[in-house]
Amino acid sequence: MSFLVDSVIMFTSQVLFFGFGWLFFMRQLFKDYEVRQYVVQVVFSVTFAFSCTMFELIIFEILGVLSSTSRYFHWKLNLYVILLVLIFVVPFYIGYFVVSNIRLLQRQRLLFSCVVWFTFMYFFWKLGDPFPILSPKHGILSIEQLISRVGVIGVTLMALLSGFGAVNCPYTYMSYFLRNVTDSDILALERRLLQTMDMIVSKKKRIAMTRRQMYQRGEEQNKQTGFWGMIKSVTSSPSGSESILNDLGPQA
Repeated sequence: MSFLVDSVIMFTSQVLFFGFGWLFFMRQLFKDYEVRQYVVQVVFSVTFAFSCTMFELIIFEILGVLSSTSRYFHWKLNLYVILLVLIFVVPFYIGYFVVSNIRLLQRQRLLFSCVVWFTFMYFFWKLGDPFPILSPKHGILSIEQLISRVGVIGVTLMALLSGFGAVNCPYTYMSYFLRNVTDSDILALERRLLQTMDMIVSKKKRIAMTRRQMYQRGEEQNKQTGFWGMIKSVTSSPSGSESILNDLGPQA
């Protein structure tokens, strides 16, 4: 009796998730979807519903909701359905849709769709050869073989998408944090640069003239001899050095 009640609860949640996935597909994801292929909507809604149901079963396992046998049964059921959709239904329908758009292959589109699906299955199965997936405990067509290959593909795709997002997101939204530089800002900075260069040139000229005057005064003082000349040279302070300090003061 408890298993029947648990099954009713899980079936109700799956119906609700299916309806939510259908509305999300129609109203948000593809609101301008003009082809209106209901198989695509059904496959998306079924995948969305069973994925949400598996997440719900994980929460039920943590909280201890429902019996352990019913949780295990519905977990295996959801896992088989998702693998069936991901490995058999979705690749076959993609191949069927691609073949249907080719005029030369429309008469035998079912046959070529099977060829495309078998090609996909070959590469999907050969994908597990470099990885230690095969185990003597499990058969070749066991569910562990399928889950391991789906896991390898899923982890690889998630790594590629996360790496692309980590690079593309800062590159896309960096402009929101940068200040826009206008032409007036550039002209103002150029004027300030020219004023600074003129000030440096004028001060260098004054420093050169002051050094020249100090050199001339030094030669005149060297010509003066005697005790009075020595005292005068010690007590007199050159005005050129003070002007140099006054010129360098504002720069410091």
